[in-house]
Amino acid sequence: MGVGDFWTALVVFVTTDIDDLILLTAFFGDTRLRRGAIVGGQFLGIGALMAVSAAAAAASLAIPPHWPALLGAVPLALGLWKLPSLWRGRGEPDDDEEREGAERAARNTHSQVLAVAAVTIANGGDNLGVYIPLFSANFHALPAYALVFAVMTAVWCAVGHAFVKHPAGAALMARSGHAILPIVLILLGLWILSDARFLL
Repeated sequence: MGVGDFWTALVVFVTTDIDDLILLTAFFGDTRLRRGAIVGGQFLGIGALMAVSAAAAAASLAIPPHWPALLGAVPLALGLWKLPSLWRGRGEPDDDEEREGAERAARNTHSQVLAVAAVTIANGGDNLGVYIPLFSANFHALPAYALVFAVMTAVWCAVGHAFVKHPAGAALMARSGHAILPIVLILLGLWILSDARFLL
């Protein structure tokens, strides 16, 4: 492993996961999601993408280019499920609603981690087309790639969270946060699924 492997991993991560910043910002802007669940789900999702890519590279397997697009059904379904929050969010929640939401979030930490991971995997499904040939050609550099991807995942989470905590970002999320996540998930799902039309 050389310095070039670390730079390669950095460039690949940034170019293939830049859209995750928008997704993470939307996640952090939803007060019903626990911060730990978002971070845990992001790491789990990126880790799963790397594991699948590494296994495929080791077995010299190729995934048909348009099949990962079917993963777009995951964020689309989650977005549609959250869509009613657009109407519920028009008014300010009372204390009982906030307390109930906090209790429900505490109970659903594990499901939130899995939901965030599922969306991360769906959003990164097309990344397999980049990761698999890269890992196949440089399998010896996999530890370097894993290290850089882990560090950059933490950086991505920090940047997304910092935006929400910034006064301008906080004001935006306070005003429209309840609507942003469902819309982002639905648009993301439709965008990913658009590649699946080639399967028809």
